[in-house]
Order: sequence, then structure tokens, then C-alpha cells
Amino acid sequence: MSSLPISREEAIALLKSMPQLDSDMNHYLETEAIMRSLAEKFGDDVEYWGMLGLLHDIDWSLTKDDWSKHSIRAAELLKEKGFDDGFIENVQSHAYGHDEIPLLKDKKRTSRIQHCLTAAETLTGIIYAYALMRGKRISDMDSKGLAKKFKDRKFAANCDRELVKEIGLVGLSLDGFFDLSIESIKRIKDHIGLE
Repeated sequence: MSSLPISREEAIALLKSMPQLDSDMNHYLETEAIMRSLAEKFGDDVEYWGMLGLLHDIDWSLTKDDWSKHSIRAAELLKEKGFDDGFIENVQSHAYGHDEIPLLKDKKRTSRIQHCLTAAETLTGIIYAYALMRGKRISDMDSKGLAKKFKDRKFAANCDRELVKEIGLVGLSLDGFFDLSIESIKRIKDHIGLE
């Protein structure tokens, strides 16, 4: 993995320089936390994976009303900051296959880091929604309860379960992934308004 052109603090400042909703900022931090844990699990570069999680939706506040530009605008923003093509491709990979983004809809994820990012960033929505349902409590959440919510497709219905299941392509079971993700988010609960 190449060295990163900006620090985590600079990445946070960059995100906060745009009109972010708290819920979006929480999503970036949750994705970062899960990606860092996944990197640890796979013996990979924790800082690189974390940065990828943190910045994967860097353009969301600018493109949420025009999905066709989501992840396309991200490439410009990341290039300006000195990120290389590999990092940019990994960021864009979570948007592959979406009909709403014509430039990326025929692309396929090919690497472990890309499958992990897609599964991680999608699962955050289900975990957060479940925590809210439990009175913002994540401290005593377990993978068994989360698995029930995951099976209920009406719950957090906009979270595509098939994307989360891509974690299987890197050799992790869903239960193992749920455990790892819950534990990752528990560690940052004070920063994202959970208990």
C-alpha cells in the first residue's frame, strides 16, 4: 500500500469543510472503524484501510441529489489532495454496479479491500438503525440480535443485504463480520451519539 498524502486529522477537516449532516459524518466514522478492524484481521495496512473507510463517500454531501455524479466527483476531490489512482479506484468500487451511476454500473469489484469496503459501509446503516431502535444502545448489542434484523428485509430496507454478503468472498462468515463490526462501532460510540 502506498503512503497516504494527508493525515486522518486533515481528512476529517476536509469532510467537515463540506455541508455534512451528523448522520453522514457518523457513517464515515463507522465505516472507518470497521475497515480498520478488517485490516487488522487480515494483517493489512490499518491506516490505509481506515482512510478508505473515512473518505469513501467524500463527495456525498455534494452529490446526494444527483446520484449519477456520486464517486465521480470523489475522484476529482481525492486527486486534488494527492491520492493515487489505486486509492481512488478503491473508493469508487463501492459504487460499482449501481444503475444510477452510468460511468460505474458495468464495473466489478475484484479485490479483498473493495469487497470489505462495500460490505462495511452498507452494514453501518443496519447497525445504526438497530442501535436507535434500542434507545441508541450499542454497548450490549450482539450479533444474534443483529442477524435477526439483517434477515428482516423491511428493517433498514434501503440497506442492500447482498452487498453485505460480499464479505463471504473474502472468507469471513456473516456472524464473524457482525461481531467484528459491532465491536468496532462500540469503540467509537461516544463520537457518534450512541451509548
